[in-house]
Amino acid sequence: MGGWGLVVPRRDIVRAPGERVLRSPHPGLAAHVSSYVAHDLPDAGPTSWQITPLSVLIWVIDLEVPSRPDGEDSIPESPVLGLRDRPLLAEQGGVSRGIAVALTLLGAYGLFGIPLRELTNSAIAAADLMPSGPLTERLAEAADWPERFRPLDEYLISRLARGPELAPAVRFAWDRLAAGPVRIDALAEEIGWSRQHLNTRFREQIGLNPSIVGRITRLNRVMALVNRASSLSWAEVAHLGGYSDQAHLIREFRALTGCSPTEVGKPAGLFVPPGHGA
Repeated sequence: MGGWGLVVPRRDIVRAPGERVLRSPHPGLAAHVSSYVAHDLPDAGPTSWQITPLSVLIWVIDLEVPSRPDGEDSIPESPVLGLRDRPLLAEQGGVSRGIAVALTLLGAYGLFGIPLRELTNSAIAAADLMPSGPLTERLAEAADWPERFRPLDEYLISRLARGPELAPAVRFAWDRLAAGPVRIDALAEEIGWSRQHLNTRFREQIGLNPSIVGRITRLNRVMALVNRASSLSWAEVAHLGGYSDQAHLIREFRALTGCSPTEVGKPAGLFVPPGHGA
């Protein structure tokens, strides 16, 4: 699954062998797109991934579609993964080639034009949300990854120029949560709303309440920190990440990812899209 934010506790492998290309989007997309991660992976047999909650939405553009099991929680072709407050187990096999686009909340809201609550804890085919067929064909026919990133930039710039925007107060709340830990009561007071009204309006447009989004954002920053500084102890990570102590970090990690930090390992089992987190 290439560049998704992942925890992989189910197998001894961390990432299947193959080519991966990381790319920052066009500067004009900086507020809307966190990163592109292209992947071209050979058939490594059946693989299980546990997808962690992220404070970005992931749109995977499948250029060569792997086999994915059918079922109630199956992942469709070129899926859009909404915000999650719980891990998602995904399985696939065969060759996989495509680009994972990490969309900020602002970018996802503008691109899909629907309240993000309709995508929460879901994996929905991009074709059900927007007409991206010609784009996929153009990307598949391109000679190399640089030749694919350019039309992807152009497509997103064009779509987002016409898309809706988050309500200013909701965007302000998201920006404050993304910047670091903040008490929800204090955030509501800054905006001039009651906590209940903030929760209601935030959930309407974002899909999760501010408290959950704040917890996910903090955990993502910790995951990025561990990837960059693997020599830190978990106690040091907890302190730098704003947790009360190591036990607090472990409880949050288990609640949101389904496993403890030590079950994942440092740093091999952790991956956050480039530009995501601290």
